[in-house]
Amino acid sequence: MYQYPEENRFPKRKYPRLKEYDYTQKNFYFITICTDQKKCIFGAPGLLNPYGEIAEKMLKNIDKHFLGIRLDKYVIMPNHIHAIFEVFEDGSNLINAVGLFKSTVTKKIHEINPNMSVWQRSFHDHVIRDQRSYEKIWNYIETNPLKWEEDCFYQQ
Repeated sequence: MYQYPEENRFPKRKYPRLKEYDYTQKNFYFITICTDQKKCIFGAPGLLNPYGEIAEKMLKNIDKHFLGIRLDKYVIMPNHIHAIFEVFEDGSNLINAVGLFKSTVTKKIHEINPNMSVWQRSFHDHVIRDQRSYEKIWNYIETNPLKWEEDCFYQQ
């Protein structure tokens, strides 16, 4: 039987970032980070369990490690996190900040449950381009827990 070359066995992943966009420039960014296989590991909407509390604590501490980045608004849902970050100093790397957040949360959760797979690979981002878009996203984050059963990530 014919054996496909290794590079043709799996579909090519799309690069999740905007090509040619500099994520170190001043702006607001909407980030969504999903858990591995969208498993509900953070508790219920508005009622975080210990894993959700770890994620919240680490999220709130991002600005201590990345001085030019500020957490503006967030919600931790059972299987994903939405957040608006502001990069307010040119050169502060949002992608590195999200990577550090994910690895720190994983490390802390592994102290409790070493076999748990925590995150889906990468994350979704959206560059917020104007005030109207910012307000729409801010409202989406604010109301997300109330609409959990309608959420595209909803699982019982």
